[in-house]
Amino acid sequence: MLAIKNWQGETIGEVAFSLTVAKPHTAKDLVYRALVRQLANARQGTASTKTRAEVRGGGRKPWRQKGTGRARAGSTRSPLWRGGGVIFGPKPRDYSINMNKKERRLALRTALMSRVADFVVVTDFSEHLPQPKTRELAAALQRWGLAPKQKALMILHDTPEPVILSARNIANLVSLRANQLNIFDILNADKIVITVPSLEVIKQTYEPRKEVANG
Repeated sequence: MLAIKNWQGETIGEVAFSLTVAKPHTAKDLVYRALVRQLANARQGTASTKTRAEVRGGGRKPWRQKGTGRARAGSTRSPLWRGGGVIFGPKPRDYSINMNKKERRLALRTALMSRVADFVVVTDFSEHLPQPKTRELAAALQRWGLAPKQKALMILHDTPEPVILSARNIANLVSLRANQLNIFDILNADKIVITVPSLEVIKQTYEPRKEVANG
């Protein structure tokens, strides 16, 4: 059971919340793979360097092969020279990693349930912010028990503009819709502020649907 707090920070009730998670002996590996996938897929993969064949110039031999006392050199674009090519440098590539939908959702549910102890369940507070007020939202976070420097994830069932505009100016606060969660933000936050309606949205979005047997 999770305690529910109102806008003033008072506990007004409790709510049950549970999700289907991975088996204990596979949970850690599953969540790790999902996290690596998200971070890898976020990479652009556009880093690129030129090999000696791609660097312009260097066609003429700098000096004759013998008789100068210097080392042999066939081009000024050798990787050993300043302005030359790069040996084994990065080239554009695709870092994306595939993971099927069932695994991704199972990993997300497992990660989310592992953070239940850090949940701060609150009532829908959008009516208390009819206009963007960063100071009021920051004060509410403190009433809910969050320290100013703690990294927080705020999960909303809806994204009213005044709430989003109030949240974006608060340092270390990330706000997400309940149906658009991701592994990194769940694991990276110190506290997770979640509205009561969001709990039901999460169940409907990420819980596997039971197939009805054909009679």
